[in-house]
Amino acid sequence: MRTRTNDRLIAPGSEAAEGTGPERTCILTRICRSKDDLIRLALGPDGQVAPDVRARAPGRGAWIGVGRKALDEANAKGRLRGALARAFKTTEIDVPADLGEKVEKALRQQALDRLGLEARGGTLLTGSERIEQAARSGKVHVLIHASDAGEEGNRSLDQAWRVGGGDARGLVFPLPRTILSMALGRENVVHIALTDAGAARRVLHAINRWQAFIEPDAGLDGASKSGSVAVGPDAGDEFVDEGTK
Repeated sequence: MRTRTNDRLIAPGSEAAEGTGPERTCILTRICRSKDDLIRLALGPDGQVAPDVRARAPGRGAWIGVGRKALDEANAKGRLRGALARAFKTTEIDVPADLGEKVEKALRQQALDRLGLEARGGTLLTGSERIEQAARSGKVHVLIHASDAGEEGNRSLDQAWRVGGGDARGLVFPLPRTILSMALGRENVVHIALTDAGAARRVLHAINRWQAFIEPDAGLDGASKSGSVAVGPDAGDEFVDEGTK
């Protein structure tokens, strides 16, 4: 996803940006962060480990704060299984080889679901003319373009947003209009505008979690620039369950 400065998409003033809220510890890096910035893994009744990106599944939870490249590496080398065994206090676990892919898909879906919720809540606009009018009036907090949106249309709305006091240009969402249309339940969604500050923070946070996970050179904690994982405790160390909430 392209932004005007290529910065990660954490909205200023959001809980994620300020680092507030309950904290959890990444089982791989041992870095403590707000649980909203981490990803929860849950253990199913059959011993299957699965992503729980909404952190709602019952039972013990294990939290990770690394990107997909680092997670896949830790999974392939067995470090993830050891960390999960300590977190769940059992060796009867099944860690799928494609766990990284499952997490990525779950985060992608969460971002799309967030957009759909805002659309139903009336905090989201579509349609170039409506967006342009709102942008020029200073009512747009976030402007988003589909990946296959035309450059001319993007420039026109970006200019209107700048006139209204917005950023230099909108965000280019990494999915095409067909996917956005399905997520919002509307036809031909090429551009999206968030007209509520709270909605903008929620959408940006969902997008940021997804982007940060798939970003090859940065984990969710923003500390890794090489994709490597700073492994925490050895197999014999005690792991304290962080809980589900």
